[in-house]
Amino acid sequence: REMDGAAFVSGDGLVALAPMLNAIPLFQSLSPAQLASVGAHAKWKVCEKGEVIVRQGELADSFFVIASGQVKVYMTEGEREVILKTLSAGDFFGEIPMLDLKPRSASVAAIERCHLQTLSYAAFQQAMATSTDIAKRVLETLAKRLRDADRKISTLALMDISSRVSRTLLELAIITNGRMVVGEPFAQKDLAGMVGASREMVNRTLHDLMQQGYIEVNRKSIMILDQNLPIRY
Repeated sequence: REMDGAAFVSGDGLVALAPMLNAIPLFQSLSPAQLASVGAHAKWKVCEKGEVIVRQGELADSFFVIASGQVKVYMTEGEREVILKTLSAGDFFGEIPMLDLKPRSASVAAIERCHLQTLSYAAFQQAMATSTDIAKRVLETLAKRLRDADRKISTLALMDISSRVSRTLLELAIITNGRMVVGEPFAQKDLAGMVGASREMVNRTLHDLMQQGYIEVNRKSIMILDQNLPIRY
Protein backbone atom coordinates (compact mmCIF):
# COMPACT_ATOMS: atom_id res chain seq x y z
CA ARG A 1 0.00 0.00 0.00
CA GLU A 2 1.29 3.45 -0.90
CA MET A 3 0.25 6.86 0.39
CA ASP A 4 1.44 10.38 -0.25
CA GLY A 5 2.29 12.74 2.56
CA ALA A 6 3.14 12.06 6.18
CA ALA A 7 0.50 9.53 7.17
CA PHE A 8 -0.36 5.93 6.42
CA VAL A 9 -3.28 3.67 7.28
CA SER A 10 -2.23 0.64 9.32
CA GLY A 11 -3.64 -2.83 8.85
CA ASP A 12 -6.14 -2.36 11.66
CA GLY A 13 -7.55 0.79 10.06
CA LEU A 14 -5.89 3.28 12.41
CA VAL A 15 -4.15 6.32 10.98
CA ALA A 16 -0.62 6.88 12.26
CA LEU A 17 1.99 9.53 11.50
CA ALA A 18 4.86 8.27 9.36
CA PRO A 19 8.37 8.81 10.80
CA MET A 20 9.71 12.27 9.98
CA LEU A 21 12.28 12.46 7.23
CA ASN A 22 14.86 14.07 9.49
CA ALA A 23 14.79 10.98 11.71
CA ILE A 24 16.31 9.01 8.82
CA PRO A 25 20.14 9.30 8.86
CA LEU A 26 20.36 9.78 5.09
CA PHE A 27 18.36 13.03 5.30
CA GLN A 28 19.52 14.45 8.63
CA SER A 29 21.73 17.09 7.00
CA LEU A 30 18.88 18.68 5.03
CA SER A 31 17.41 22.04 5.95
CA PRO A 32 13.66 22.31 6.68
CA ALA A 33 13.10 23.68 3.16
CA GLN A 34 15.06 20.82 1.59
CA LEU A 35 13.17 18.27 3.71
CA ALA A 36 9.89 19.77 2.56
CA SER A 37 11.03 19.52 -1.07
CA VAL A 38 12.00 15.85 -0.69
CA GLY A 39 8.82 15.08 1.25
CA ALA A 40 6.68 16.55 -1.51
CA HIS A 41 7.94 13.82 -3.85
CA ALA A 42 7.95 10.98 -1.34
CA LYS A 43 5.47 8.15 -0.99
CA TRP A 44 5.07 5.91 2.04
CA LYS A 45 4.69 2.20 1.45
CA VAL A 46 3.63 -0.47 3.96
CA CYS A 47 4.90 -3.99 3.25
CA GLU A 48 3.78 -7.07 5.13
CA LYS A 49 6.05 -9.93 6.18
CA GLY A 50 7.06 -12.02 3.16
CA GLU A 51 6.03 -9.39 0.61
CA VAL A 52 8.46 -8.97 -2.30
CA ILE A 53 9.26 -5.27 -2.68
CA VAL A 54 11.50 -5.36 -5.77
CA ARG A 55 12.43 -8.26 -8.03
CA GLN A 56 15.77 -9.21 -9.53
CA GLY A 57 15.90 -8.32 -13.24
CA GLU A 58 13.05 -5.81 -13.29
CA LEU A 59 13.46 -2.27 -14.59
CA ALA A 60 13.94 0.24 -11.79
CA ASP A 61 12.78 3.80 -11.23
CA SER A 62 12.59 4.12 -7.43
CA PHE A 63 14.84 4.36 -4.40
CA PHE A 64 13.73 3.04 -0.97
CA VAL A 65 14.55 4.09 2.59
CA ILE A 66 13.51 1.86 5.49
CA ALA A 67 11.67 3.77 8.23
CA SER A 68 10.87 0.66 10.29
CA GLY A 69 11.15 -3.12 9.99
CA GLN A 70 13.70 -5.35 8.27
CA VAL A 71 14.19 -6.65 4.74
CA LYS A 72 16.38 -9.26 3.09
CA VAL A 73 18.31 -8.69 -0.13
CA TYR A 74 18.59 -11.96 -2.05
CA MET A 75 19.21 -13.65 -5.39
CA THR A 76 17.58 -16.78 -6.75
CA GLU A 77 18.73 -19.50 -9.12
CA GLY A 78 15.95 -21.96 -9.78
CA GLU A 79 14.52 -22.82 -6.37
CA ARG A 80 17.70 -21.91 -4.51
CA GLU A 81 17.85 -18.61 -2.63
CA VAL A 82 21.01 -16.86 -1.42
CA ILE A 83 20.58 -13.99 1.03
CA LEU A 84 23.19 -11.31 0.38
CA LYS A 85 22.39 -9.11 3.37
CA THR A 86 19.65 -7.90 5.68
CA LEU A 87 18.76 -4.23 6.13
CA SER A 88 16.84 -2.43 8.86
CA ALA A 89 15.54 1.01 9.86
CA GLY A 90 17.69 3.83 8.48
CA ASP A 91 19.15 1.70 5.67
CA PHE A 92 18.31 2.22 2.01
CA PHE A 93 18.24 0.09 -1.14
CA GLY A 94 17.56 0.34 -4.86
CA GLU A 95 20.37 2.82 -5.52
CA ILE A 96 22.49 0.76 -7.96
CA PRO A 97 20.19 0.99 -11.05
CA MET A 98 20.09 4.76 -10.52
CA LEU A 99 23.86 4.81 -11.09
CA ASP A 100 24.28 2.31 -13.95
CA LEU A 101 20.78 2.40 -15.55
CA LYS A 102 20.56 -1.40 -15.59
CA PRO A 103 17.83 -3.73 -14.22
CA ARG A 104 17.75 -4.57 -10.52
CA SER A 105 20.59 -6.90 -9.54
CA ALA A 106 18.75 -8.56 -6.62
CA SER A 107 15.33 -9.00 -5.06
CA VAL A 108 14.24 -7.47 -1.76
CA ALA A 109 11.50 -8.85 0.51
CA ALA A 110 10.16 -7.90 3.93
CA ILE A 111 11.10 -10.28 6.74
CA GLU A 112 8.74 -8.41 9.05
CA ARG A 113 6.20 -5.63 8.62
CA CYS A 114 7.98 -2.61 7.12
CA HIS A 115 7.30 1.05 6.50
CA LEU A 116 9.28 2.38 3.56
CA GLN A 117 9.77 5.77 2.01
CA THR A 118 10.00 5.66 -1.78
CA LEU A 119 11.46 8.33 -4.04
CA SER A 120 11.69 8.38 -7.81
CA TYR A 121 15.24 8.47 -9.12
CA ALA A 122 14.64 11.99 -10.47
CA ALA A 123 13.55 13.23 -7.03
CA PHE A 124 16.44 11.53 -5.26
CA GLN A 125 19.01 12.87 -7.73
CA GLN A 126 17.58 16.32 -7.07
CA ALA A 127 18.02 15.74 -3.31
CA MET A 128 21.64 14.70 -3.86
CA ALA A 129 22.24 17.82 -5.93
CA THR A 130 21.02 20.03 -3.09
CA SER A 131 23.11 18.27 -0.41
CA THR A 132 26.62 16.96 -0.95
CA ASP A 133 26.26 15.14 2.39
CA ILE A 134 23.56 12.86 0.93
CA ALA A 135 25.81 11.94 -2.00
CA LYS A 136 28.67 11.32 0.45
CA ARG A 137 26.51 9.02 2.59
CA VAL A 138 25.46 7.05 -0.50
CA LEU A 139 29.10 6.59 -1.56
CA GLU A 140 30.14 5.57 1.97
CA THR A 141 27.34 2.99 2.08
CA LEU A 142 28.28 1.60 -1.33
CA ALA A 143 31.90 1.27 -0.18
CA LYS A 144 30.82 -0.55 2.98
CA ARG A 145 28.61 -2.92 1.00
CA LEU A 146 31.47 -3.67 -1.37
CA ARG A 147 33.70 -4.54 1.59
CA ASP A 148 30.91 -6.71 3.04
CA ALA A 149 30.57 -8.49 -0.32
CA ASP A 150 34.33 -9.17 -0.38
CA ARG A 151 34.14 -10.60 3.14
CA LYS A 152 31.14 -12.77 2.22
CA ILE A 153 32.95 -14.15 -0.83
CA SER A 154 36.01 -15.03 1.27
CA THR A 155 33.78 -16.62 3.91
CA LEU A 156 32.04 -18.84 1.35
CA ALA A 157 35.35 -19.78 -0.28
CA LEU A 158 37.49 -20.36 2.81
CA MET A 159 35.19 -21.46 5.66
CA ASP A 160 33.46 -24.77 6.21
CA ILE A 161 29.73 -24.91 6.89
CA SER A 162 30.12 -24.98 10.69
CA SER A 163 32.27 -21.83 10.64
CA ARG A 164 29.87 -20.01 8.29
CA VAL A 165 26.90 -20.83 10.52
CA SER A 166 28.82 -19.80 13.64
CA ARG A 167 29.88 -16.44 12.21
CA THR A 168 26.37 -15.69 10.94
CA LEU A 169 24.80 -16.50 14.31
CA LEU A 170 27.18 -14.09 16.03
CA GLU A 171 26.38 -11.38 13.48
CA LEU A 172 22.61 -11.81 13.85
CA ALA A 173 22.49 -12.12 17.64
CA ILE A 174 21.12 -9.31 19.79
CA ILE A 175 21.43 -8.94 23.57
CA THR A 176 18.14 -9.81 25.30
CA ASN A 177 18.03 -9.92 29.10
CA GLY A 178 21.80 -10.22 29.17
CA ARG A 179 21.91 -13.13 26.70
CA MET A 180 22.80 -13.33 23.02
CA VAL A 181 19.75 -14.45 21.07
CA VAL A 182 18.90 -14.91 17.39
CA GLY A 183 15.12 -14.72 17.22
CA GLU A 184 12.28 -13.65 14.99
CA PRO A 185 12.02 -12.51 12.26
CA PHE A 186 14.87 -14.84 11.25
CA ALA A 187 14.07 -18.48 10.48
CA GLN A 188 16.38 -21.43 9.82
CA LYS A 189 15.63 -21.19 6.09
CA ASP A 190 16.89 -17.59 6.20
CA LEU A 191 20.06 -18.80 7.93
CA ALA A 192 20.55 -21.36 5.16
CA GLY A 193 20.22 -18.63 2.54
CA MET A 194 22.78 -16.47 4.33
CA VAL A 195 25.48 -19.13 4.57
CA GLY A 196 24.96 -20.62 1.10
CA ALA A 197 23.95 -24.11 2.23
CA SER A 198 20.88 -26.32 2.23
CA ARG A 199 18.44 -26.15 5.10
CA GLU A 200 19.25 -29.79 5.94
CA MET A 201 22.98 -29.03 6.26
CA VAL A 202 22.25 -26.02 8.47
CA ASN A 203 19.93 -28.08 10.68
CA ARG A 204 22.66 -30.72 11.14
CA THR A 205 25.19 -28.03 11.96
CA LEU A 206 22.90 -26.41 14.52
CA HIS A 207 22.34 -29.82 16.10
CA ASP A 208 26.10 -30.39 16.33
CA LEU A 209 26.67 -26.94 17.88
CA MET A 210 23.91 -27.65 20.38
CA GLN A 211 25.42 -31.02 21.29
CA GLN A 212 28.77 -29.31 21.85
CA GLY A 213 27.18 -26.80 24.23
CA TYR A 214 27.62 -23.69 22.09
CA ILE A 215 23.94 -22.92 21.49
CA GLU A 216 20.44 -23.75 22.63
CA VAL A 217 17.85 -24.14 19.86
CA ASN A 218 14.26 -23.28 20.71
CA ARG A 219 11.15 -23.19 18.54
CA LYS A 220 11.45 -19.49 17.66
CA SER A 221 14.97 -18.57 18.73
CA ILE A 222 18.57 -19.69 19.06
CA MET A 223 20.42 -18.73 22.24
CA ILE A 224 24.22 -18.49 22.13
CA LEU A 225 25.57 -20.06 25.32
CA ASP A 226 29.26 -19.77 24.42
CA GLN A 227 30.45 -16.85 22.28
CA ASN A 228 33.58 -18.80 21.30
CA LEU A 229 31.74 -20.55 18.49
CA PRO A 230 34.08 -22.56 16.22
CA ILE A 231 35.27 -20.39 13.33
CA ARG A 232 38.04 -21.93 11.26
CA TYR A 233 39.71 -20.87 7.99
